[in-house]
Amino acid sequence: MKQHRLSQSQRALRHYLAQGGVIAYATRAVFGLGCSPYSQRGLKKLLSIKKRPSHKGLIVIAHQARELQKLHHPLTATEQNRVNQAWPGPVTFLVPARQRCLPLVRGRHKSKKVAVRVDAHPDTLTLLRTIKMPITSTSANLSGRRPIRTLRECHRQLGNKVKIISGRTLRHTQPSKIIDLANDQIIRR
Repeated sequence: MKQHRLSQSQRALRHYLAQGGVIAYATRAVFGLGCSPYSQRGLKKLLSIKKRPSHKGLIVIAHQARELQKLHHPLTATEQNRVNQAWPGPVTFLVPARQRCLPLVRGRHKSKKVAVRVDAHPDTLTLLRTIKMPITSTSANLSGRRPIRTLRECHRQLGNKVKIISGRTLRHTQPSKIIDLANDQIIRR
């Protein structure tokens, strides 16, 4: 497979995220907040901005399933087939987390699982292809407040707290479905 070199702006965004930066970006339903799932500093900053409890955990998205493999244990052939049928798309799967998956990503759950998704939103996919790394995905609004659906509202509410990536939501009203891959239990519809 041919490796493509990152441009200066792509490297700068990757570096920003690796150093604990937080971005706001368009998703299918709302603007989301993202950071590197490997940056404790970024995770803490994101949770602080959002005022989200650390025990809940975060979804991690990527543009290819292999980018998520560092976060979870290998899937069985049956599990991989199930995931391949749903991705890319608005379905998030809970899968067993590897030891190196940070607790702020997993949350404090007995099952020690991580929520992962290969996204399908065009602007999100462009962003993920550009930075060539997974990021967290949670709504950009403060916990308990109305979702942020426009770029203008994103700038108004978040100002200079995060780097805002231009894009448009698709105005879907529902967030991604969350399914526990081990038992097909629907956690969020």
